[in-house]
Amino acid sequence: MEQMLELSDEDAVTPELLDSQVQKAQEQLLQLRRQQEQIEKQKRELEELSRRQEELERGRAEMTDKLTRSLVVLEREAYETQNKLEQLRATRESFGQHLEILEGIDPKGWNPSDLHRELSRALSTVDDARAEFSQQRSRLQAIATQDSEDVSLPEAAPEVAGTRGERSFGQWVLIGFALSLPLMTLGLVGLVIFWWMKG
Repeated sequence: MEQMLELSDEDAVTPELLDSQVQKAQEQLLQLRRQQEQIEKQKRELEELSRRQEELERGRAEMTDKLTRSLVVLEREAYETQNKLEQLRATRESFGQHLEILEGIDPKGWNPSDLHRELSRALSTVDDARAEFSQQRSRLQAIATQDSEDVSLPEAAPEVAGTRGERSFGQWVLIGFALSLPLMTLGLVGLVIFWWMKG
């Protein structure tokens, strides 16, 4: 611009020189536009890069927190599961030993003269098995209650529970259904005969 002003002050300005100056100014303007486009493109790239970096940091923080908390939960679950597995193995081994001892009782092989002593020993063995069964069953039920699972072992003395009439709701429903089934069948047959005669 200074060069153009200087030229305008001189009297010897020719049209060719003005055309040359205009051409030069247009080229400079075009170059400036290209630079502006390049700068805007770099700005968009930097903004996109910044957005992706923020997304990375946010996602990394989120997943680090989730994975850390999940690992703590899984470690606790693995520890509890290992304890339960050891309890189940010990219970299975204990039950197996008691079963083997009970199956080894053979009243036919007892000496009649030692019948009283043999019978007392066998009853004591049965009582020991019953006590161990009840104890292990209570432990397993406590574990199942913590996990909301059902380890359904039979009761130690089911015949006693049966005499008291302690049954679950599902058992009563089945009993009621079984008792009312003949009446329902008879009523259904009567309805069919009634409709057949009416028709």
